[in-house]
Amino acid sequence: MQTTTLDRTDLALLRALRSEGRLSNVELAERVNLSPSACLRRVQRLEADGVITGYRAEVDPAKLGLNLRAFVRVQLKSHGAADIARFAESINGWDEVERCHALTGDMDYLIEVRVQDLEHFSRFLLDRLLAGGQVADVNSSFVLRAVK
Repeated sequence: MQTTTLDRTDLALLRALRSEGRLSNVELAERVNLSPSACLRRVQRLEADGVITGYRAEVDPAKLGLNLRAFVRVQLKSHGAADIARFAESINGWDEVERCHALTGDMDYLIEVRVQDLEHFSRFLLDRLLAGGQVADVNSSFVLRAVK
């Protein structure tokens, strides 16, 4: 994977877009002290180079009734390619899973889960995660509050 060289202005553009992705080009240009045309060219270059990979809406999970966030560390029973692919396919089909990362160390995956409540989490754990027979160990932690 090739990296893109970013200067101070590119970094300022990225910072502004990460905090407010719906800024107009004129507003963005003002924030980073560029003309609108120069700003647009830079943003288009960052998109073309794959630095900016997309734009999306951030949704408040609590407004959807998803009031409980948990981080679940998972160790698989088997690490064969087919088993890993089957686990990844399952994870990608579960709405409760926001993110899943493969890890080094004693656990294989870190899964970020959003659910309504403890009962919903219990159903997720028992009926989805553990039901497939692929999981050797699970360790869950519930988020008390977000710090950053």
